[in-house]
Amino acid sequence: MLPDAARAAGYRLIVRDAVGSTMEEARRALHAGESGKLWIVAREQTAGRGRHGRRWGSPPGNLYASLLLTNPCDPALAPQLGFVAGLALHDAAARLLPNPSPPQAGGRGQRIALKWPNDLLIGRAKTAGLLLEGESRAGRFDVVVGFGVNIASCPDDTPYPAAFLKQIEAQASVEAMLAGLADAWVARFATWSRPGGFGPIRDAWLERAAFLGETITLRLPEGELAGIFAGIDPSGRLELETREGRRVIDAGDLYFATPPSP
Repeated sequence: MLPDAARAAGYRLIVRDAVGSTMEEARRALHAGESGKLWIVAREQTAGRGRHGRRWGSPPGNLYASLLLTNPCDPALAPQLGFVAGLALHDAAARLLPNPSPPQAGGRGQRIALKWPNDLLIGRAKTAGLLLEGESRAGRFDVVVGFGVNIASCPDDTPYPAAFLKQIEAQASVEAMLAGLADAWVARFATWSRPGGFGPIRDAWLERAAFLGETITLRLPEGELAGIFAGIDPSGRLELETREGRRVIDAGDLYFATPPSP
């Protein structure tokens, strides 16, 4: 069940027991004439995927959701929706967890943080991910935002640390996370939709950013690039201070050093 604010804003919900991928379910709904503002949630995915077509393990007990939006913006602005979605994820997780650390400038010491461009971290361990896909056809532009949140379990074969919400809050549930996410999306999307709305979204995202001011490594099509994460520019591109000067990065995979165990 969606919260009152989401339903009042025109959002609807479809829940499936099992699908290949909620992203593909949303795409099929779109091609069948769906008008958007639709959440599609599955209890299990058999072919979940993340960025670059990577497989996303999807056992029961976690949240797998896609949000279909019809004509939400000009295609050039669509990447900004990833920051809106990231903030909604952060808001929902902070609501679920006991005594979450408040946002701090630079993100150091936060228990919950956002990793550019599309991950939610708890204690530097990936707990949720986002996937944003757009499609132009018949004179309109549609977007599907995919959310995967580890609630009851997380994979143990990842090249990076991973975590799930029940490790911290035993009462965390798919239903509570979905309600918080849908509520937070309405509020953050309303902010973004106002004239100049990416400014406050960008500011809020940076307050919750992981590794700001730290040395990171980006994996780009042309190879790896290391530098200090300096922020994001007014269009959402990552700013990296390198030995050769400041670089602005449109897309890439961000990696960081895992601190040694005490």
